[in-house]
Amino acid sequence: MSVRKLKPITSAQRFRVVNGFDAITTDKPEKSLLAPKKRSGGRNSQGRMTMRYLGGGHKKKYRIIDFKREKVGIPAEVKTIEYDPNRTAFIALVNYQDGEKRYVIAQNGLTVGQTIVSGKTGVAPEIGNAMPLSEIPLGTIISCIELHPGQGAVMARSAGAFAQLMARDGKFATVKLPSGETRLILVSCMATIGVVSNSDHQLVVSGKAGRSRWLGRRPRTRAVVMNPVDHPMGGGEGRSSGGHPRSRKGIPAKGYRTRSKTKASNKYIVERRKK
Repeated sequence: MSVRKLKPITSAQRFRVVNGFDAITTDKPEKSLLAPKKRSGGRNSQGRMTMRYLGGGHKKKYRIIDFKREKVGIPAEVKTIEYDPNRTAFIALVNYQDGEKRYVIAQNGLTVGQTIVSGKTGVAPEIGNAMPLSEIPLGTIISCIELHPGQGAVMARSAGAFAQLMARDGKFATVKLPSGETRLILVSCMATIGVVSNSDHQLVVSGKAGRSRWLGRRPRTRAVVMNPVDHPMGGGEGRSSGGHPRSRKGIPAKGYRTRSKTKASNKYIVERRKK
């Protein structure tokens, strides 16, 4: 993983920092694992805008990712490491011994020709292998973690994300998540060994507004420049601050807890994330 700073031969390239894409081995995706991706542009079925600041962007196809890793005990060879326009992490095309091909989230250090496997028995805790939390050694760095058995990975899936398995007690494992939260998760849930690939993603600098448009992001209007009818922070003479930062619905933005005190999953959170 590396990033490159471009020579400022144009104003758009002056601050541009691009991904080196060293780990990428091909630019042609596997056609059998592509699906169409419909874009709403932030409009509902009546054509009315319900999500602001969405729309446009380059046309792209969805890559079908295997988040469940339910092919137990069947080794798979890594064929390619590819870029995925739908996520920040890189993906790996793996070819199982029974002939099936699937995409999985690539971990840092995963290389072409490497063999990965998922399962409970006889699986070593090596990069790219998926195992239940009950079989992973304590202190191991993990990613792509399930929250419910058989659900498929929902946590620590973005570029550079990882969690750490801290302890096990009975049917629960204690996992420290990327947000800093420490949480109890059932030991029967699957997780993948290693850190998610493309950890340099956070160093990339877009360089110009047009690149955000290519990604489907429209210009965002600041709340303080709106009128009072449009936002609680709008209005005022000249450059007035707009009062306390809050959302369009009036909910305070900084430090105000919005999580329900009676939420059922509160009992599984050992330590909340840092403020």
